[in-house]
Amino acid sequence: MLPMNLPSRASGGLVHVVVDTPKGSANKYKFDAELQVFKLSRVLPLGAQFPFDFGFIPGTAAEDGDALDVILIVDVPSFVGCLMDARLIGVIAAEQRERRHTIRNDRLIAVPVTQVNKPRIRRIDDLPNQKLDELESFFINYNKIQGRQFSPLGRRGPEAAERLLQTGIQRAQRKTRGRS
Repeated sequence: MLPMNLPSRASGGLVHVVVDTPKGSANKYKFDAELQVFKLSRVLPLGAQFPFDFGFIPGTAAEDGDALDVILIVDVPSFVGCLMDARLIGVIAAEQRERRHTIRNDRLIAVPVTQVNKPRIRRIDDLPNQKLDELESFFINYNKIQGRQFSPLGRRGPEAAERLLQTGIQRAQRKTRGRS
């Protein structure tokens, strides 16, 4: 279970990321806030799997109403519900179209940081273009399977990721105030 007041920010300019789907998983999980557990959201078709750990930043809201999505560049999968401190290194800016409705559905990119594991990757430009191309292809195909169109608009650095984070925190705060 996640504490309801888990902050978006970790210390040292890092963010908290909760993994909902580990690298290599064909099962997509989502946190069910009402039940306070992770729930199976869908099973990907044969051969499809998440290329890296996938999760969200608590205390944020994206344009689609869910928490901001984050892909964590990891070599080894973690587990569902794992909390990581991470450095935002960039974003894949994207639009998502379902039926006739189009929204922004950017994908933040981050690397996990621990006291003993300091990643060398600091910016999206530190990743090979081929890896980023493959990541964009994954999101295009992942959305296509669900009847949506995912269109990458460009790659942006950590400054753009930070702006998205700030907007996501503000959106979540407005959403919370609206319920009170």
